[in-house]
Amino acid sequence: MSLDVARIRSDFPLLHQEQGGKRLVYLDSASSSQKPRSVMCAMDELMEHSYANVHRGVYAIAEQTTARFEAARTSVARFIGARESAELIFTRNATEAINLVAYSWGRTNLRAGDVVVLSEMEHHANIVPWHMLAAERGIELRWIPLTDDYRLDLTGLDALLAGAKLLAITAMSNVLGTVNDIPPLVAAARAAGAHVLVDASQAAPHLAIDVQAWDADFVAITAHKMLGPSGIGALWARRELLEAMPPFLGGGEMIRDVTKIGFTTNELPWKFEAGTPAITEAIGWGAAIDYLTAVGIDEIHAHETALTRYALDALAAEFGPRLSVYGPSTLEHRGGVLSFLFPEIHAHDVSQVLDEEAVCVRAGHHCAKPLMRVLGVPATSRASFYLYNDTDDVDALVHALGKAEQFFAL
Repeated sequence: MSLDVARIRSDFPLLHQEQGGKRLVYLDSASSSQKPRSVMCAMDELMEHSYANVHRGVYAIAEQTTARFEAARTSVARFIGARESAELIFTRNATEAINLVAYSWGRTNLRAGDVVVLSEMEHHANIVPWHMLAAERGIELRWIPLTDDYRLDLTGLDALLAGAKLLAITAMSNVLGTVNDIPPLVAAARAAGAHVLVDASQAAPHLAIDVQAWDADFVAITAHKMLGPSGIGALWARRELLEAMPPFLGGGEMIRDVTKIGFTTNELPWKFEAGTPAITEAIGWGAAIDYLTAVGIDEIHAHETALTRYALDALAAEFGPRLSVYGPSTLEHRGGVLSFLFPEIHAHDVSQVLDEEAVCVRAGHHCAKPLMRVLGVPATSRASFYLYNDTDDVDALVHALGKAEQFFAL
């Protein structure tokens, strides 16, 4: 393993807990990551010493908080390769960021008969807003299918994109771990005259992403999967698009002026940030970015790749064909997410036995019901790795799965 995991774990208080006398093994970072002490301290320090509302007060602590809030925005923007921080809109999460695009850009630009192209591996957050718009406006949804190796089947991509106005695609599947190559997808969409939205919720915590290199139009991310707090995410979008889009919400902060007959909007990014924002959470996200930057995102990716290889080999050696593991066969195309299923045992039952062994995994449809139907299963169990996981966590998973298989074989 390329990271000093023992040192990293020392920064995460929750990982020192025991459950039923066993070391807690946290393998659900694809759902939400744990938080290092530096993130907690940054948020506590703000609340204890300098909390005030942002962009409003002219007294000292208000100006300090505003400066730190905007510095966090700059940190997040720099982390994803944004050209300027004004193109980064704070939202509650990636789901709200995608809804912002559907509500504001979509309702302005899409009409009956227009086409939005999705993939079969999308999270509900990148499906339901487009279903809602389809019901309201009569737009058509088209779907990129999957190959037998759980990657995007691009053989019919040109036909799917013909006449499309938007390609909305995930950079990394939260179920399969599939990592999609975004620039060629963007190039194909551009050639068809379509805009591109990328759901980078799963990719941003684990891979170096560059929104400029991707050449996308919209990118959604969230803090809680990348060591930050819940309740804050972001939409990055091209300035010219944001300036042309109407506001998503109305109220304070997003206005320049209000009269009895109307209002004018604020400049970017505040045009889309109505009301008091998640101030403390933004400060925490900035601290999370600092932590990830100090460790190194490329180093994190290399570590997770090695750990995934170890896990796939260990599961295959222990269970062979008795355990179905979903995802690409080559590590070049997958991240540290393993969805698995004993064909004769429900995923929830397996995960309950794992919990008794203090191994935390996710069970269910993972907010990807269309994908579950493609896979032909109601649910899977999912283990997902991050920088604080190591081979001992994988060994604990394999041991606990053996206990589950033995229990349900009785």
